[in-house]
Amino acid sequence: MPQRDAKAERLKELGVLNPGPERVRAPWFEAAVFFDARDLVQVKYEMLRHADREGATKAEAAVLFGLSRPTFYQAEAAFAREGLTGLLPRQRGPKGAHKLRPEVMAFIERHLAEDGQMRARILARSIEAQLGVSVHPRSIERAIARKKKQ
Repeated sequence: MPQRDAKAERLKELGVLNPGPERVRAPWFEAAVFFDARDLVQVKYEMLRHADREGATKAEAAVLFGLSRPTFYQAEAAFAREGLTGLLPRQRGPKGAHKLRPEVMAFIERHLAEDGQMRARILARSIEAQLGVSVHPRSIERAIARKKKQ
C-alpha cells in the first residue's frame, strides 16, 4: 500500500500543488530538503528571487522553474502588488452575485411583496425587460434564500 503524503494532500487542498514539479530544474530544488518543487508558491517565489537577485532573465527563470513567461509576469505583478500572499491562488470569475445590484434586489423585493410567490423564471424575464439585466433564475432563488437567512 502506498504511503500517504500528507504535505501533498494539504498543498492540493489549498490549491498550491504544482501540477508539474518534474519540470522544475533548479538544482537547489533537487539537492535540498527545504525546497519542494511540489509547492507552487515556493517555486514562484524562488523564480522571482532568481531573476531579481541572481540576474537571470525572466525567460531563463521561467524555464528553470518549469513555468511559462506569462506566469512569471503574473506572479511578478501579484508579488509587487500584494507581497507573498499575491502568489496564492485566487478564485476565478465573478466573486458573488454581481448582477444583483441594489436596484435589481429592490425590484425583486417589490414583486415578492405584491405577489407573495416567487417564480424565478418569470422574475428573470421581467428584470431583463424592465432593467436590461440578464439574471439566471437560480441566481434569483439563491439571493432570496440569502435574504431570508438574514
